[in-house]
Amino acid sequence: MQKKSLTALAREQLKNAVRASSGRSAETVYGGHEHTLRQTLITLVAGRGLADHDNPGEATVYVLHGHVRLDWDTVSWEGLPGDLLTVPNGTHALQAVDDSTVLLTVAKLP
Repeated sequence: MQKKSLTALAREQLKNAVRASSGRSAETVYGGHEHTLRQTLITLVAGRGLADHDNPGEATVYVLHGHVRLDWDTVSWEGLPGDLLTVPNGTHALQAVDDSTVLLTVAKLP
């Protein structure tokens, strides 16, 4: 059994994101490449994001802090703290409207 404070990790990752030229920082909190399930804490500085990329499997984005926008095709979903966004299959992007931290959960498809 392991216990991690996502709140403390989010504070640390926000500091890293502010210093990074990309305006983002991430850390895997559960799983990894060798597992089906993977959870990654991602922090994005306002105005920054993850450019168009494909969904590697079933995925959700849980907003811990801030305000994000998930773009897919011609549709966008806004996410605020406590919101759980289901990531659509296909190419999508995630943008931070405000400084934001999300928990990305992915179950990789075989």
